[in-house]
Amino acid sequence: MGKVDGRYLACMEEVLELYAQKPEEGKARVCFDERPCQLLKDVVEPLPVKRGRPAREDSEYERRGTAVILLAYDIDTGQRYLQVRERRTKQDYAQFMEWLAREHYPHAEQIELVQDNLNTHSYGSFYENLPAAQARELTCKFGFHLTPKHGSWLNMAEIEFSVLARECLSRRIGSMEALEREALNWCAKRNSKASKIHWSFTVNTAREKLGKQYQNVNKDNPIFKY
Repeated sequence: MGKVDGRYLACMEEVLELYAQKPEEGKARVCFDERPCQLLKDVVEPLPVKRGRPAREDSEYERRGTAVILLAYDIDTGQRYLQVRERRTKQDYAQFMEWLAREHYPHAEQIELVQDNLNTHSYGSFYENLPAAQARELTCKFGFHLTPKHGSWLNMAEIEFSVLARECLSRRIGSMEALEREALNWCAKRNSKASKIHWSFTVNTAREKLGKQYQNVNKDNPIFKY
């Protein structure tokens, strides 16, 4: 968990309160994160699965650069949306969010977005990479909820990436095109089932289980008990 201070607790409780809310018409609750992926190409063709014998691959491989998966997960609908890009710059972030709002939430009045506090995750990225009117529209549409430093466990998109890693990325993928194809196929299968994450950790649970951290943060004010 890392160092817990007042800012950590404040960000944590804000995200947990958002998760605890009931769905509202016109409002979407979305978690976003990014995952770098190393592209590795087999030098020797792997041996396929045979009866009584698992698939086998040679230890030698060729590095083919890196790519990044950008993923948004809707906690109310159980749908996820992703893109594969070469980098994760401010431009990539702004373009992804513009695409997300335009293609998947054109009628949403507000998108409550849970994300980490990476320097690219800001309203400024909109203004630096999109026309001013469009940037302002996105700024008004997105409400940011930042997870604290070392608090990535609060982001449900991290859970989605864990599933993606097990079901799709646990083998060598040698090109960005192949990565995009595999990731989108995985996404479509998950979406067809509307797979949702059951989140049970609440503010009250946090205050109970992290009582010592709350006390340490407010140790100079003994009237507060957790």
